[in-house]
Amino acid sequence: MIVTAAPSVRHVIREVWKPLTLLFVWDVIVTIVYYVLPFKAPELPLTLFGSAVALFLGFRTNSAYQRWWEGRGLWGLMINASRSLARAARNFLPDPEAVEMKRTIVLRQIAYVNALRCQLRRQSVDAEVKRFLSKGDADFALARTNVANGILDGTGRRIDIARRSGWIDTIQQSRMESVLIDIANAQGGMERLKNTPLPNHFRFFPTIFVHLFCILLPFGLVETLGFATPLGSTMAGLMFLAVLAIGDDLVDPFADSVHDVPLSAMCRTIEIDLLQAIGDPAPTAMVPDKYGVLW
Repeated sequence: MIVTAAPSVRHVIREVWKPLTLLFVWDVIVTIVYYVLPFKAPELPLTLFGSAVALFLGFRTNSAYQRWWEGRGLWGLMINASRSLARAARNFLPDPEAVEMKRTIVLRQIAYVNALRCQLRRQSVDAEVKRFLSKGDADFALARTNVANGILDGTGRRIDIARRSGWIDTIQQSRMESVLIDIANAQGGMERLKNTPLPNHFRFFPTIFVHLFCILLPFGLVETLGFATPLGSTMAGLMFLAVLAIGDDLVDPFADSVHDVPLSAMCRTIEIDLLQAIGDPAPTAMVPDKYGVLW
């Protein structure tokens, strides 16, 4: 996620330079042909076309942003639930007999959020799971189709072991299980966002209409702007192409791009909070890179 006050020129150019270059070349061709060949540019209702395109883009961008914000909200719930689970484990499980169980639950939750992050980004989860879990626990989780859910199931089993060992009562077990339910619900919402794209008409038609509008734009401007048509038409097209690119950037909040939810930074936040809750040394928080991007 770009966290600077304004996106850098480098990022903007990288997003739209290809269609913008093609648009500028097309505008130049239309302008040259208009002055070389004796033809009259057709009268086009560009205001009506532009209003319709802007309406389509508005719906699409709002839908894409709602998906992005929902993804960020679900990860906010995940952070809070992870803190609640660590706090319950620290406060409910007695010392010194359950110290190792406390640490196990905390490390499993850290492994869980990192595994979930990798799954949502379509990355390998093996290294992250093995970093926090023992070989036996890691192999058991990695054998599951949904590794993150396998880790969460194992955490629930350990809470049940704590109850059967007499370390917690059924009420405390129920409280911890309710936190696991919140975590599972948040994961389900994230997977829904990841696996359910925007409907085809929200993706296809705005793209077609924007490019068609950009093609027709110089015909409607050449008589008014003359030799300045390439500049004016390209600037007007840039606004539509930029809004179209914004929708493309926000539609998948877990795609591991500079515009997505900063999953790595939030997983690091969870790791810091949970390790400090049990008195273990914690790493430092992640900071934006030199381009102002927080991953």
